[in-house]
Amino acid sequence: MMSRTLTVSVLLLALTTLGGREAMSSPAAAPLIRVQTPSGTVIQAEVADTPQKRATGLMYRDHLEKDHGMLFFFDQAQEWTFWMKNTKIALDLIWMDPKKRVIHIERNVPICTRTDDSCPQYRPNEGAMFVLEIAAGTVDGLKIEKGTKLQFPNP
Repeated sequence: MMSRTLTVSVLLLALTTLGGREAMSSPAAAPLIRVQTPSGTVIQAEVADTPQKRATGLMYRDHLEKDHGMLFFFDQAQEWTFWMKNTKIALDLIWMDPKKRVIHIERNVPICTRTDDSCPQYRPNEGAMFVLEIAAGTVDGLKIEKGTKLQFPNP
């Protein structure tokens, strides 16, 4: 009886752990924010508003759906640095000031396959409160350029 209880407990723990990991890494489980672009397209953006979510970002993803992305929220405007370590998809990176006005864009940022910490780093020349990551090559089609204001609610 003790062995059976232990086995059931271990199975439940394994299922809970696997289910939790799947939910944590699954884009469907993340809350989405609608980001309105000047072209009229709405990007469904996952929210990265905690240190853990910001550190992980879109790492380990094999695919990013069309009109989807990740929106990073910070508590204060700084020259936030991003890199592509462990990121399997090329991205366009868009930094915005506290008024949600685009201050810097990095287009077609390639993946980094280096196994050490020597991946290139990308950052703006002024303080940003928000950074939007979208699929590489889409920023121009969305009519996003420096000075453009994007519309989205704060979480």
